[in-house]
Amino acid sequence: QVQLVESGGGLVQAGGSLSLSCGSSGLTFTGYSMAWLRQAPGKEREFVARISGWTGSSTYYADSVKGRFTISRDNAKNTVYLQMNSLKPEDTAVYYCAADLRFGLITTTDGYNYWGQGTQVTVSS
Repeated sequence: QVQLVESGGGLVQAGGSLSLSCGSSGLTFTGYSMAWLRQAPGKEREFVARISGWTGSSTYYADSVKGRFTISRDNAKNTVYLQMNSLKPEDTAVYYCAADLRFGLITTTDGYNYWGQGTQVTVSS
């Protein structure tokens, strides 16, 4: 049974930082590209960041988070991370990690093989 479990969400003031983690089990982690997506109240889910499988040599970011967020992976720990700096109130959302067997620059919000349950990030002004 595949499980993706996010952690690290919470409440932070604008300008602050948070680090999210997503631990996985039940899948060959190295073979999956991993992504972070988010959904704010009343809004559609949106792509945040993506890292390629195996070495994680390719990363992609939504324009709204580029330069502030960093995605990384530790294959030994079957974990993907999202370091979020210079947080803004508009970053408030439930953040999800997702595993994807597809290759390449994919920024859609569907088609992923597995999803985590999400972790809440709230940024106060």
